[in-house]
Amino acid sequence: MRKFSKSYLRRTREGMWDDSRDALSDLSLGDRTRVLDAGAGTGELARVLDDETPGDVVCLDADPELTRVAREETGLQTLTGDATRLPFADDAFDLVVCQALLVNLPDPAAAVSAFARVSSDLVAAVEPNNADVGVDSTVAAEVPLERSVREAYIEGVGTNVALGDRVATLFEEVGLRDVRTRRYYHQKTVEPPYDQHHLESAARKANGAGIDAHETELRRVLSEAEYDALRRDWREMGRAVVEQMREGRYRRAEVVPFDVTVGRAPEAA
Repeated sequence: MRKFSKSYLRRTREGMWDDSRDALSDLSLGDRTRVLDAGAGTGELARVLDDETPGDVVCLDADPELTRVAREETGLQTLTGDATRLPFADDAFDLVVCQALLVNLPDPAAAVSAFARVSSDLVAAVEPNNADVGVDSTVAAEVPLERSVREAYIEGVGTNVALGDRVATLFEEVGLRDVRTRRYYHQKTVEPPYDQHHLESAARKANGAGIDAHETELRRVLSEAEYDALRRDWREMGRAVVEQMREGRYRRAEVVPFDVTVGRAPEAA
């Protein structure tokens, strides 16, 4: 499984669920007594769960550093563990949920099976469809370049980061019942006034660091010449972003579709 930093998780989940929580309605959060957030990271989803449910929320993640941050910043019970080998008794929770976890696992079915074992009622997954991300930018080159990088990354990453709308089929194959899905669109916007993260992100585009972070995955798909050309074009695009920021006219909007899939454990069906 790929590792993610505290700053990455915060950046990519910033503002998520602040606009609407309607897509979480099938989780019946108001009726839960004990909830597990598997692959909780620094606790972004756990905070929402804790707001919405009267029950206890437990955070689990394979990365001890992220678990520590989640414990310090949420005050919730946390532990380090493998989402495919959950250290809990059968039926220990009445809801097991994950957010952007299955797309990063080589065997997502193993995790869903583990969720079903420890849930007496519901299993849920909030997973992005990274193949269907929409981007709009005042820098014309940014949109096609991001599309090219995204397509190559998806092909080279080694896990199904576009799992999104196929989670329902996975749930049914594992044996979950009454499977249903709602879609949530997470929009991230960059516009004046720019914050420090926006400025740093633009600088990473201009110096190539943004593309270098995915070099391993991209080189599995692209030839050396193709990668070098893409990196050159990316840096040129980044310099245009920096210039527009200096003039206060850069705007970028990104919309990531998340599918919220819920199923009932076989014993509870």
